[in-house]
Formats: sequence, structure tokens, C-alpha cells
Amino acid sequence: MTRTGFAHQALCYGSDTEFLAGTAGFALDGLDAGDAVLAVVDERNIALLGEALGARSGEVEFVDARDWYDYPSRTLGRYHAYCDRHGPDRRRVRVIGEPVWTGRGTFEAREWKRYESLLNIAFADSPHWIVCPYDTRTLPADVVRTALRTHPELTDGPADFTDPADFCAECDAHRPAPLPAGPDDIPFARGGSAAVRQALVGYARRVGLPEQRMYDLVAAVHETVANSLRYGGGQGVIRLGGDPDHLICEIRDEGAHNSAPLPPFPGHLPPDPRAPNGHGMWVVRQLADLVAEDLGPSGSVVQLYFRWPTP
Repeated sequence: MTRTGFAHQALCYGSDTEFLAGTAGFALDGLDAGDAVLAVVDERNIALLGEALGARSGEVEFVDARDWYDYPSRTLGRYHAYCDRHGPDRRRVRVIGEPVWTGRGTFEAREWKRYESLLNIAFADSPHWIVCPYDTRTLPADVVRTALRTHPELTDGPADFTDPADFCAECDAHRPAPLPAGPDDIPFARGGSAAVRQALVGYARRVGLPEQRMYDLVAAVHETVANSLRYGGGQGVIRLGGDPDHLICEIRDEGAHNSAPLPPFPGHLPPDPRAPNGHGMWVVRQLADLVAEDLGPSGSVVQLYFRWPTP
């Protein structure tokens, strides 16, 4: 089973036998071809696949999906870094990557669907091959249906693929509602970064955000505000709030966007490390757990989500 160019396939399986039929041979063929093979699946499927591979299981790197699939942008960053390390000189990396869908709210699940679509852009110029298992016995029907739109192929045939630009536009049409004005609002303008940091630290401590996540919050907001001041109207406001799962920080400005036309998928894809700019929103997405953005000619609204600590 050989091919050239990037491949991204969905494996919709309804039994252990079907899971192994779509993964064991794929892994063995990769090992025989000299590919690096990474399996990021749940503990049960690690055991199943390891047993099926027998003595060769030691040649495959296994990772518990719960340790890898925490938030979409960080997961994409992990895969990107892994492929850079293990795929030098155009060596193919084969990935069996099974996203974790349990316990996801509506917004978070939508961002995971977006992630699956963006893989097609992030690795388009690579030789890598990714198979994403979907357990039809346990997953919601809409998650399985969407897999047919975010993967160009199924392991056993064609899919109903949607262009990532169109798919992401659909995701953007369902952005979370903006935060209302409140007593913790922090105005910002050029020259006021120290006051913004001080106010953010005070708020984070009052609401119980852990110290490390407080530093991540301050860094992510600083980068977002810097972009806002650079490209927006020169001033704005930070609104603070939350939902049962996350602290939410909203950075909004008003005024014409004065940069060049926005790149597609701003901040969603790993930037070229040699590029002089374009790193800011990618860094923000690595620091925050989830990000929603509405960037337009009359102003911008960026929402940063940080999960509350587990009791």
C-alpha cells in the first residue's frame, strides 16, 4: 500500500475487527517502507493494535489520545513538531490519530471539527499519511457525518469532502456570543501595557486561575492587544467573564483594519519559523485553550478561553 503526497483519511469503524483492519496493515506497511509510525489512540485501542502488531509493536510509538488531544491548536502544533523531528529529508510519517470527542461542549467540538479540516492545509505539501479513526458505536452521529466532510478520503472509498476554506467559514458563522460590558472591563491604548497587565493579574487571582495559566493569559492578551494596536484603531477594551468551563477574555477594538489583506486561516496554521512576522496569533492559540475571532474592516473581536482548574 504505497502512494505519494499527503493523505488524510477517515476510518469509520463499528467493531474491533474493523478498527484493526484499518490500522494494523497500515502500520505494518509503513514500517516495511521505513516510515515513522505514530499511533495516538485511546488506551483500549493501544492494547488492541499492540497485540495485533506482535513483535513489531515496539517499532511503533504509542501515545494515549487523552494526553495529546487536549485543545486543537496545541494538538496541531504537536503533530507539526513530531513530523519535523521524525520526517527529515521528506521521510514519511504515518499517523493513526483518534481525536477525543467525549466531554466537548458545542463550541469546543466545532473547533475540533475545524482542526480536522485544517490538517489538509497544514500538511498539504508534506508526504505524510494520517488515518483518523471514528468509532461509530459511541460517537454522536453529527461527528461521524462531519468526518466525511473534513477528510478527502475514507479508508475504504471516497468521502463527501468540503474545501477547508468553506468549512471554516461555516464554523465562523457560529461564533460564541460577545461578552457584555462589565465592571472588570480594562480599556487599552498605546503606552498602557503595564496597567493592562496589572489589571489582568489582579482579576486572574481573584477568580482563582492557577499561577501558570495566569502568565499564559497575560502573554496571550498582550500579543492580541499588540496586534489590535498595530492593525486596528489604536484603542479598545478587554472584557472579562466566564462560563462553567472557562475563563473568557475578550479583546475588542474599533476602527479600520489597516493591514494588508488577512491571510487565510489567521493564526490557525504553524508559521514558517523564518518568516519575519505572522507568528502572533499562532502563539496566542498555543497559550489559550480555545480562540474565537471576528476580524473585519470596522474592528475586531478576539475571545480567549482558559479552562478553569479541575476541583
